[in-house]
Amino acid sequence: MTVDDDVMKGDVVQPAPIRKTLPYGVDSEGKAKSLPIWRFDQPHMMAFHTFLATFAPASLLPVIRDDLFLTKSDLGNAGVAAVCGAIAARLGMGAFVDTVGPRYGTAATMLVTAPSVFCMALVVDFSSFAVVRFFIGCSLCMFVCCQYWCGSMFNVRIVGTANAVAGGWGNMGGGACHFILPPIYEGLKKAGVPGFQAWRWAFFVPGGIYLLNALSTLLLGVDHPSGKDYRDLKKEGTLKTKGALWPVVKCGLGNYRAWILALTYGYSFGVELTVDNIIVEYMFDQFGLSLSVAGVLGGIFGMMNLFTRASGGLLSDWVAKYWGMRGRLWALWIVQTLGGIFCVVLGRVHGSLTSTIVVMIIFSVFCQQACGLHFGVTPFVSRRAYGVVSGLVGAGGSAGGAITQAIWFAGKAQWQVNLQKYDGITYMGYQIIGLTLVLFLVQFPMWGSMLTGPVEGAQEEDYYMREWSAEEVAEGLHHGSMRFAVESRSQRGARARVATEAAAAEPVEDAPLPAAAAAAATKPVTA
Repeated sequence: MTVDDDVMKGDVVQPAPIRKTLPYGVDSEGKAKSLPIWRFDQPHMMAFHTFLATFAPASLLPVIRDDLFLTKSDLGNAGVAAVCGAIAARLGMGAFVDTVGPRYGTAATMLVTAPSVFCMALVVDFSSFAVVRFFIGCSLCMFVCCQYWCGSMFNVRIVGTANAVAGGWGNMGGGACHFILPPIYEGLKKAGVPGFQAWRWAFFVPGGIYLLNALSTLLLGVDHPSGKDYRDLKKEGTLKTKGALWPVVKCGLGNYRAWILALTYGYSFGVELTVDNIIVEYMFDQFGLSLSVAGVLGGIFGMMNLFTRASGGLLSDWVAKYWGMRGRLWALWIVQTLGGIFCVVLGRVHGSLTSTIVVMIIFSVFCQQACGLHFGVTPFVSRRAYGVVSGLVGAGGSAGGAITQAIWFAGKAQWQVNLQKYDGITYMGYQIIGLTLVLFLVQFPMWGSMLTGPVEGAQEEDYYMREWSAEEVAEGLHHGSMRFAVESRSQRGARARVATEAAAAEPVEDAPLPAAAAAAATKPVTA
């Protein structure tokens, strides 16, 4: 199987002589059609293995709290600051990767935010602690680079799995920190380092990981399925831009589906962020455990990402084989609602450590599966503004975490100060159940919604063509979207599978553009 640059991700407008033999199949866009996670082949699998996220401060919160004399609301507000940093960074990163590619986005994020991790050793009060957590939170925009990169490298039929596995393994860093940092802290204390210094020295470990990740991305990562970076392809003239930046941003922000997914992602990943921020402290205070034991038990929640988020992506791709996009949406709603139910149960079993651990594990499965299921849907919202949409949905996750933590775990009102953490967890579960209902409003003309079928005569080409003006079509900037539209016919479900595969086997250039799509090229983007 070979990969030609003239059938790469749709911005390529002329062939290049370079060909590369790959040990796995690729589609008409040059994207991998399978996910051999044990391989490190360029360009697809090396891009897959570059995501890392760090939730280090939450791992040592009980120690930091006592050393800096922080109150309950101080800790909660510092957690809110961390996820607020991620909101702005994720929105900006969406446009950034659409313009310069995910490789530089990933490396820049790690290099810019690594100093803030080292600066955790210098904090002396709540203000400095909150500021440092804000800038560390900005590093979570790495997630946008990750999802954009996987969406560029893997076929639409497995993109949910690729996004979920990569994102899940990155988020697993949250659990890894809970396992790793408390023993480092305890080890330093046993070596004679005073406790107020030991936790500060411990942060040099995640800071070093940031730098190593940035360097490995620059040295080993590749932006494009052709095996080249965006910059090189643009210099050669084989990669055209997506037009001016504002139309791309407008295209992404103007699609109501992106906003709904941002809201619901706020109550899957946002809830995951909240739990990562509070779980060690909750275990430490509620059950009187040592910091190391509380860290191990709390770390189980994050470490479940080893397979839970990936299984959500697998589930999304599996139901799409039979029920298309409507199956993806139903699976997302069912799984996230179950997550909400078990979140309520988690708050109710606060009197038993064993029950808390068991329910927490079950809750983590559904919560993290829902995260993976979201990015089985997100790549299809917009082709032209995929980076912007990914950034918006990712920012929605961070915003949900900030809002949830501010309401139930960080407020200074008397009722919030008196609110027990287990009651906050219960109410958070009710929030998940209620807000997930908005998924019933998501509708794609060519695939339908959870309750309705597709609009008669609607085609994938028509939907993605609306993102381009007549002038941009005349310049050929839309070709990538048309190739993607052909591949995305698989989202119609099993009944249309045979026809979809036959159509996808034909070169896009030889197929006449649907009349409706040609007319739509002169219309503005609609929701």
